[in-house]
Amino acid sequence: MKILKVAFLVLLISVTFQCKDTKKEMNNATGDMDTEQEMDGMMDKVQEQEKTLQFSLEPKSNSKVEGVVNFTEVAGSVTMTATLKGLEQGDHAIHIHEKADCSAADGASAGGHWNPTNEPHGKWGAEAGYHRGDIGNFTADTQGNATVTFSTGEWCIGCDDANKNILSKAVIVHQGVDDFTTQPSGDAGARVSCTGIIE
Repeated sequence: MKILKVAFLVLLISVTFQCKDTKKEMNNATGDMDTEQEMDGMMDKVQEQEKTLQFSLEPKSNSKVEGVVNFTEVAGSVTMTATLKGLEQGDHAIHIHEKADCSAADGASAGGHWNPTNEPHGKWGAEAGYHRGDIGNFTADTQGNATVTFSTGEWCIGCDDANKNILSKAVIVHQGVDDFTTQPSGDAGARVSCTGIIE
């Protein structure tokens, strides 16, 4: 009888330790699952915060100017990167225009500069005023290639603020340079390339 009691006691202790180990393993597994879910949630938030658009620029006004424009929004700032080819060597202007319509052969269907705040035309950041589409000038190399990079917190991709939202606008590349003075568009010359910014 004594031996039976001792055997029962040993069995009871063994089962108790096994239960504790199982509970610990379950807690560890749950902890790992919670960590994975938290990581997934963080990745979703990052992806929600980062928006990217890409469009092809098409030649206008009998030019051969083409390229690609990328817009990326991260943490409230939009960066535009335009990679261009087929330009004449030298300086040219690039702007955002008010309509995502490149149907006209001369690009005129894109309308004037995007200017939702009704400011005078000028160099970006000028105290006297500037359009939200007044990006400015860039230089093409001897091969007619150029890369333009521009970042601002005054644009957004698809937000509810009509003064910042670049969707339904167009990117226009001009033959000449923006003088930042002539109203309403800086006397930048022919529109040699165009793309509509569409969601």
